[in-house]
Order: sequence, then structure tokens, then C-alpha cells
Amino acid sequence: MGKKVVSVEFLFAGGCGKCAEAREALRDAAQGPGVEWKEIDIAKNPHRAVDLGVVSTPAVAIDGKLMFGSMPSASELRDA
Repeated sequence: MGKKVVSVEFLFAGGCGKCAEAREALRDAAQGPGVEWKEIDIAKNPHRAVDLGVVSTPAVAIDGKLMFGSMPSASELRDA
């Protein structure tokens, strides 16, 4: 049986400076075997943000569940 793939969704808003700063550090923290990284612009996919309950960006969902409603540190993301 294969190893489970963990889906990490980074939800951001275009023009959000905080999001731009966080993107690279969080993407690097999420890298590893069995991790699928997705970037979702909430302006282009508002339904996904609503489904997850996102009220501010950046936000991070793991395996379809909102884990961080605000920007986590790289170590918090790795731990999750």
C-alpha cells in the first residue's frame, strides 16, 4: 500500500503583501515526500474559501480542513 499524500492548500489574495511574504517560506516548509502543495487565489476561487471558512488571508488548509486561519510560522506548518 502506498504512502498517503498530504494535501496542503495555501489560500491567498492577489495584492496581499503578507501573502506574498508567506508563500515562499510556507511552500519550502511544506516540501517533502508525500506532500502536495496547492496555491488558491480566493478572488478566483471564492467557493473554496467559503467551504473552508476562510475569513482572512493567508490561510492554510491541510487535507481539506482549515488548520491556520492566519499565517502560521514555518515550524507550525511542518508540525501540522
